[in-house]
Amino acid sequence: MPKDTTGRIRHAEELARLDRLAHMLDARFKLFGFRFGYDSLLGLIPGIGDTITLAPSAWLVWRAHQLGLPKAKIGKMAMNTGVDYVVGSIPVIGDLIDFGFKANLRNAAILREHLEMDAATGAHDVTPRR
Repeated sequence: MPKDTTGRIRHAEELARLDRLAHMLDARFKLFGFRFGYDSLLGLIPGIGDTITLAPSAWLVWRAHQLGLPKAKIGKMAMNTGVDYVVGSIPVIGDLIDFGFKANLRNAAILREHLEMDAATGAHDVTPRR
């Protein structure tokens, strides 16, 4: 009986979408050799910039939960997002730290590593949580 690869294909497509989101938020532009994204740009707006980018960052963590990542990895992703939000909210210094921290790329890497490990072992249930 052939293995069902539909779930793995869906995971690969979702991972590609989330990777694009993380790249857009953290590394969309390049200036003087430095990569930055909309998270860094919007973070420069006092008061609301970091709050605006919190929504897509939290969505990435929520999708990881739906894709079945263990609580420890979800916690690490939530911590990355929280640090990005709290530190980025500090005027000037927080913006500089936020410029280099790249929480969304870190979170996408955690998700990718987990899904690739599960695909290699065949241990992951291919049905996302609802």
